[in-house]
Amino acid sequence: MFNQVLDFLDNSTWGVWGIPTMVIILGTGLLLTISLKGLQFRKLGYALRTMFRKPDGEKGEVSSFGALCTALSATIGTGNIVGVATALVAGGPGALFWMWVAALLGMATKYAECLVAIHYREQKSDGHILGGAFYAIEKGMGKNWKWLAILFALFGTLVGLFGIGTFSQVNSISSAINTFFDSEGKNIAFTLFGINYTYATVISSLVVAIFVALIIIGGLKRISKVATYIVPFMAILYFIFGIIILVTNAPAIPGAFVKIFRGAFGLDQVAGGAFGFMLIAMQKGIARGIFSNEAGLGSAPIAASAAQVKDPVQQAIISMTGTFFDTIIICTITGLAIVIAGSYDIGLTGYAVTDAAFKALLPFGNTFTGFVLMVSLVLFGFTTILGWDYYSERCIEYLSGGKMGVVKVYRWLYILAVFIGPYMTISQVWTIADIFNALMAIPNCICLIALVGVIAKLSKDFFAKKQ
Repeated sequence: MFNQVLDFLDNSTWGVWGIPTMVIILGTGLLLTISLKGLQFRKLGYALRTMFRKPDGEKGEVSSFGALCTALSATIGTGNIVGVATALVAGGPGALFWMWVAALLGMATKYAECLVAIHYREQKSDGHILGGAFYAIEKGMGKNWKWLAILFALFGTLVGLFGIGTFSQVNSISSAINTFFDSEGKNIAFTLFGINYTYATVISSLVVAIFVALIIIGGLKRISKVATYIVPFMAILYFIFGIIILVTNAPAIPGAFVKIFRGAFGLDQVAGGAFGFMLIAMQKGIARGIFSNEAGLGSAPIAASAAQVKDPVQQAIISMTGTFFDTIIICTITGLAIVIAGSYDIGLTGYAVTDAAFKALLPFGNTFTGFVLMVSLVLFGFTTILGWDYYSERCIEYLSGGKMGVVKVYRWLYILAVFIGPYMTISQVWTIADIFNALMAIPNCICLIALVGVIAKLSKDFFAKKQ
């Protein structure tokens, strides 16, 4: 019964990831792209050049690059490996096309949401910064809209505790570790509700929970420091192996693109079913795209608001590169590998889909390839757990009126959720994550639509000064 309710909320035409939500998210990205005159394309080069700039503001807790890495630690996660796989299994190759569309429009959305978060941020009495969609709604749209700000913060807390932040990440981590060390499931630790759990699963969940506890208790600066070291390393490692796949399988790339574009519009289906397959590809592609790059979710602005910058546009332009790196580069590598290998259509699920694709396409032994992919996913998932703890803590701080005692209690609940995540089914984990993502995105998009004039003016004034 529980699974049926989740499936209805997630997959029905008018559910949380139905037509209305997709229209809101894509429509917001399109509106911002037009209002900003394609800023995400025109200024991408400038954003990449200024990524490592030195802090120039009195407000803030971390550098621009540190804020970006904190955001990337949350976005470059299992969505890039497992999320892409689940999208292609459910929606076919065409889902990858809609991930690209969501990302290209989402770069404008990411820029805008970070801009208003920094513009309306607050510095607390102890010097730390608090900013995000909740303050953008409350200050930008007015006190009468505070209920919407509270909803956003509530959904943000739930996304962190039950969605992207804990269950889906540690579930994927333990699955990857179990696949590598005990793929046949011979070493059973215990059985729960008819499901066998191996020692690899139990030990990995315990170790991850301990390391998470050691880091998040240190707060933003410790999370940012860890992310600054791990994020570039893990992204480069995965990128190198992805490039090896594409280079060694170059002749198959054109055929993969044909499958992707035909699948995106249901062209391989009979006329009567084409629209239905196109809708499924859109739904899964956009949902997993948002899960992966978080553009429109309103999460990355919470990290961006802590950057030491004078002008909010400067950090916003850097923050939008996160969507570019996450989806246009890393998700594309995963998606092309899966389409070329055809592992999305052989009865596999989750991590096993990407694992099979990499083992089939990389010119190394299966053991070495499996180890590299496992390490990549563990690092991706671990840093996402850290980043989302920070996001959800800030949401809790807003909801509680700054009561840090409540935040500390939440940290331990978060650590507990990390520990129990591996004992949930893959379908439940991803469905719950999808539902909370959509609920968080809706108030954030409403805010961006309402403040589109402010966003355009601040952007125009900044670049006029630069010129």
